[in-house]
Amino acid sequence: MSSQAPRAGFRASPEEARAFLAAHPGIAFFEVFFTNMSGVPRGKRLRRHEIMAVYEQGRFLPVSLLVVDINGTDVPDTGLVWEEGDADRIAWPVPGGIAPAPWLGEDVGQVMCSLHELEGPVCQVDPRAVLQRVIDRYTADGMVPVVACELEYYLVDGQRTAGGGIALAPSQVNGASPRATEVYGLHEIEDAGRFLRDLWVAADAQNIPLEGVISECAPGQIELTLTHKPDGLRAADDATAYKRATFMAKPFAEEAGSGLHLHMSVNDKAGANLMASEAPEGPPLLRHAIGGMARLLGESMAIFAPNANSYRRFRANSYAPVAPTWGVNNRTVALRVPAGKPHTRHIEHRVAGADANPYLALAAVLAAAHYGITHKIDPGPPVVGDGYAAVAAGNGGSGAKLPTNWFAAVDAFAASEVLRDYLGEDFVRHYTTVKRTEQDRFFAAVPTLDYDWYLANA
Repeated sequence: MSSQAPRAGFRASPEEARAFLAAHPGIAFFEVFFTNMSGVPRGKRLRRHEIMAVYEQGRFLPVSLLVVDINGTDVPDTGLVWEEGDADRIAWPVPGGIAPAPWLGEDVGQVMCSLHELEGPVCQVDPRAVLQRVIDRYTADGMVPVVACELEYYLVDGQRTAGGGIALAPSQVNGASPRATEVYGLHEIEDAGRFLRDLWVAADAQNIPLEGVISECAPGQIELTLTHKPDGLRAADDATAYKRATFMAKPFAEEAGSGLHLHMSVNDKAGANLMASEAPEGPPLLRHAIGGMARLLGESMAIFAPNANSYRRFRANSYAPVAPTWGVNNRTVALRVPAGKPHTRHIEHRVAGADANPYLALAAVLAAAHYGITHKIDPGPPVVGDGYAAVAAGNGGSGAKLPTNWFAAVDAFAASEVLRDYLGEDFVRHYTTVKRTEQDRFFAAVPTLDYDWYLANA
């Protein structure tokens, strides 16, 4: 596997660990983890006396962890299992990655890592490295991307139902299950009050800049936002640490899916927003970024919608986009320029599901925006009014619909010359292999729906 030069943002100083241990004498255990392409944190739980060695010498982890599927099963077709002898790579803690993990117990902490080659450089397919390569394109052009992540999700009961399904979590106030949508309802937030207090405490303990909460467009669904940051890698670290739980994209067939909305703008080196504009639709640079995003949406869908369940989310009039449309102050489009003061002008990318890997989703968004800016791609006129109706009438965006089929999306990703250039040849090849293996495994299983539909009728 090829490698890149070592980077300061990929290896923390041992002094950081010493200071943390001195400040937290009660923490006895640490989960040392990195996040692979599937977005699942994997690693080890170590005892306190082992942590300094992790910072001074690294910690060995098998290379196959880079390319296991979402269930943690090896994907031999990547060539990183048997051919490599499942050899070790080395995990190094990232700056700012050591923190308490109070939801696991008052005596538990965590250490976020990147996976490196044994000789030191970070692995090409480590998701943090993929994102950093895209950010480097902006740095080379004198620009700084500013990003934020916004996650929707459902609060569900921890126990599966008798039929194997899931149920919404009951109110923490009166024990009743949510029944009405109640978008922006306050009672629904109050019902989850104890959970939210614990969530904010855990976020603050990890220095995750978690902001306010709203009740979303379905019973039991909420949304919280992370602060905009001019450090894209750190913003993705925050979102990944926040996502230590699961965020399924479409848990309920009859209700709205859950998205990962990605906000981005571009500063110059002095910190001024290059997308600032008195005009609501923004300056040419903003529109060119949208043009690139729209052009590459289809090729990027395998990143934004990485799993079979992801594609159940894309339905008309569901607040999940179905075409590469854009608009101003319009939630029915894929790429939205939110309302706000001129200096806050930015783009909200509304395509990714809550199950997307934040590093990779941000990398794909920033790659597309940079491509559009570099090539001055015109996005065409914005959609006014109902974006779904515009698509149905054939005049929304480029007229093309997004690939809402998992197989078509992975094929489009594999064929993308632009994404190979931005994200890396090794990454695109390995990601494609993992996803095609997951597809084979998923469709090899026989679900109960097959019996419901075909046992008596086929």
